[in-house]
Amino acid sequence: MSKTLAAITAVAGYLPDYILTNSELEKMVDTNDEWITTRTGIKERRILKGAGNGTSVMGAEAVKKLCEKRGIDPKEIDLLICATVTGDMIFPATANIICDKVGATNAWSYDINAACSGFLFALTTASKFIESGTYKKVVVVGADKMSTIIDYTDRATCVIFGDGGGAVLLEPNNEGFGIQDAILKSDGSGSKYLFQKAGGSNYPPTLETVTAREHFVHQEGQAVFKFAVVGMADVAAEIMERNNLTSDDINWLVPHQANKRIIDATAKRCGLSEDKVMLNIHRYGNTTSGTLPLCLMDYESQLKKGDNLLLAAFGGGFTWGSIWVKWAY
Repeated sequence: MSKTLAAITAVAGYLPDYILTNSELEKMVDTNDEWITTRTGIKERRILKGAGNGTSVMGAEAVKKLCEKRGIDPKEIDLLICATVTGDMIFPATANIICDKVGATNAWSYDINAACSGFLFALTTASKFIESGTYKKVVVVGADKMSTIIDYTDRATCVIFGDGGGAVLLEPNNEGFGIQDAILKSDGSGSKYLFQKAGGSNYPPTLETVTAREHFVHQEGQAVFKFAVVGMADVAAEIMERNNLTSDDINWLVPHQANKRIIDATAKRCGLSEDKVMLNIHRYGNTTSGTLPLCLMDYESQLKKGDNLLLAAFGGGFTWGSIWVKWAY
């Protein structure tokens, strides 16, 4: 009997209508289009507007589209995992709220927080429920409303992040297609370089924490860049080596969209040309947990059954990893 793998059978995403351009940011902080583009590769990013619109709004819209594309009723979903760092609330889980909004009344659900690597961590976790035969339909959502935790007076961070989210459906496959291997890593000593100081149990919200602007993302750019270039590139190369894959075997690199230079370094380390690299950072910026599913959404029409995809990401905490996927449709 052939091994059961977790195959991606549908992908969908959601992007807010409002576009925040580099020229608009020039009016907000001391920066310019050339500076932003040269250092990050970003031209514009999406922002979710409207009172009461949290991350679950984007996640729910992505799941609705996912179900429509696959032709399934949300009630058929067995489990939904949401990767996010910007949950609607501290609790309940944003995954729970998404399930309620889409009518996935038979699913249980929970959140995963691994910063920009969240979608990879959630996808790997979800795959085990399929491989074990426990469930038949598992949805993985990656979504973040980063605009809620970004300081738009800090030019080091406000130019990088945007809002958006995507979702994939995992189903059993016995033909060899699906998630083949994963390498995931973390190092808590990196937390001092990229974090949100206040809002948790260590520094609960107070007037002082709000006044000190401690509820926003803090990033030491050079340190994070140095770790990310090495970590993301090395883990992608490691999964290739472990599975005896060459650059000729890889059809697509699906990299986390944090910085064009990090993406280029990862592609170079894996020996992959630009035409094999999924790229949309110029349009969406860094949507944290949303970048990978949004890449799959944008490039879905170019994917062929049997294509080898190499997913790779690096996030605060630090977290990083890579997954080898054989495309199933």
